[in-house]
Amino acid sequence: MSGMYRDRVDPVKQGRLRLAIQVITAVFLNGYAAGFAGGKIYAGDLKKVCVPVLNCYSCPGAVGSCPIGAMQTMLGSHGRFPFYVLGLLMLFGILLGRAVCGFLCPFGLVQDLLAKIPVKKRRVPRRIDRPARYLKYVVLALLIMIPVLSRYGEPVFCKYLCPAGTLEAGIPLMIADPALRALRGALFHWKITLLFIILVSAVFVPRCFCRYLCPLGAFYSFFQKFSFYQMEIRKERCVECHQCDDACPMDLDVTKEIRSVECIRCGRCRAVCPENVIEISFSGKKISKNG
Repeated sequence: MSGMYRDRVDPVKQGRLRLAIQVITAVFLNGYAAGFAGGKIYAGDLKKVCVPVLNCYSCPGAVGSCPIGAMQTMLGSHGRFPFYVLGLLMLFGILLGRAVCGFLCPFGLVQDLLAKIPVKKRRVPRRIDRPARYLKYVVLALLIMIPVLSRYGEPVFCKYLCPAGTLEAGIPLMIADPALRALRGALFHWKITLLFIILVSAVFVPRCFCRYLCPLGAFYSFFQKFSFYQMEIRKERCVECHQCDDACPMDLDVTKEIRSVECIRCGRCRAVCPENVIEISFSGKKISKNG
């Protein structure tokens, strides 16, 4: 038993590693410092490249395009079906599944930081929580896939719902440009109110946007079961201490739902497990406990 404890994943080290990956990704995707300084949107060649996470095209620092905005912009401006964008999302889905949400998404990082605020967390009653998780599939269908398939070019999700766009683009541009502040109206106030509700909710209900509303999380969930990146539990060694359940930001019953489409594969369950029963693998090859 002592050997097993020596090999245990250090939860502090694991948490710092994931945070470092999240921060580096967020900085890399929003590395155009001159945009924040001058309130201007980067319009270079890199903007033709689509990123696999929510990262608003109109953010002053963004160096790439958000996949959701790119899909509907391609239809509206160029009349072309977004095969490239869908192909990119499918590639990341096949490789990582919802680990994209757990490690690469800047808005996921925002939610994780808010969840660190030391207040009592709230558990949404299961009778409400489980049905509510299907809302993100409704958002994916109604605000993204149906408009795309019908070749409706207006970025509906970006315009009316996306909190990442409001946080990354709407607020910085409004601060930097007095002319834009003069034009703000009911839509901007709606987006600000929605963002406020989501951010406050994330303090008390970790990853609330990921659980209930994120269409990219819904899209990646279709690849979760067969993606190359997987997590497994050696149930014969599990002592049912439920520390993994307490650590899970998605409020899952980890021993039963580790391969659930709701798991963002953040690894927090693995880090706190006293018996090292949770293993990760990539394309069937086990990844070291200390990796």
